[in-house]
Amino acid sequence: MGTDSLPVIDISVPGGEPTLRAIDDACRDWGFFQVTGHGISEHLIAALKQQMQLFFAQPIEAKQAVTRTAENPWGFYDRELTRHTQDWKQVYDYGPPDGGALVPQWPKGLPEFRPAMQAFYDACDAVALRLLRALSINLGMPPHSLDPHFRPWHTSFLRLNYYPKCPTPVRPTGVAVATGGHLGVNHHTDSGALTVLVQDDQPGLEVLHEGTWKLVEPRRDSLVVNIGDIVQVWSNDRYRAALHRVLANADAERFSAPYFFNPTYNANYEPLPSTVDVDHPPRYRSINWGEFRSHRHSGDYGSADEYHQISHYQLPAAG
Repeated sequence: MGTDSLPVIDISVPGGEPTLRAIDDACRDWGFFQVTGHGISEHLIAALKQQMQLFFAQPIEAKQAVTRTAENPWGFYDRELTRHTQDWKQVYDYGPPDGGALVPQWPKGLPEFRPAMQAFYDACDAVALRLLRALSINLGMPPHSLDPHFRPWHTSFLRLNYYPKCPTPVRPTGVAVATGGHLGVNHHTDSGALTVLVQDDQPGLEVLHEGTWKLVEPRRDSLVVNIGDIVQVWSNDRYRAALHRVLANADAERFSAPYFFNPTYNANYEPLPSTVDVDHPPRYRSINWGEFRSHRHSGDYGSADEYHQISHYQLPAAG
């Protein structure tokens, strides 16, 4: 049985045995944890938060001038869907250019916005890579064995979330999308490997733990980390990507910034050899990240197709 609050783990020595054990326990029990000793300075976090607030405080016309599209996902958007249901939020997404259609769009009149975004992106990347190596060790592999999925290229991106005050917030008790009102973000798992999140002082993130929604209380010294679908597949279901959602609020606005640590588009992932044996046959066939991400991304804009998830790649149970 787990506790009622997320584990808090000091990762200043990420390869140390106590840290590895704490990460393993948290991934088995929650799929979420908070980290201290992450190495990202308070100054860098404060600069990001300031620029995030300045960006979303702009008139809607200024934000729409850098609207993202299905072809170029970097920019502003305020009509995103989760599980084909409208979220109550505005977002700005930043990722590196790819030499083609993916080009960052920078708002005019905010000269410190771009350097704050790029510096925080790089800092989160370093944290995520340290955690990836810890996960690799815990799953019985050499620490650098998963690096080639993310080096020299990867498809990670940084998102700024703004949740305005909502006149009709709802809080479904079970695993259900919002009806008759809104959630900030409807329930989902993250499709990538890891997510590293900084949030403000306003609580709103909830994690489904042992059948009950648990509110993640913000800690000023911590980042929130959760494993995504890729880690669940690598672990052969030893670790489960947890369902989570964000509440809407009638009385307060909220800001957060998740960094989604995603592999290169041509990466293929399946249960790691160290997680498979005669008693634990592979539970998933190989999945291509570019294919999976394309299906999930199309659902952000509206689709009649079934919500794409790793269950579509499950192998039939043996016996």
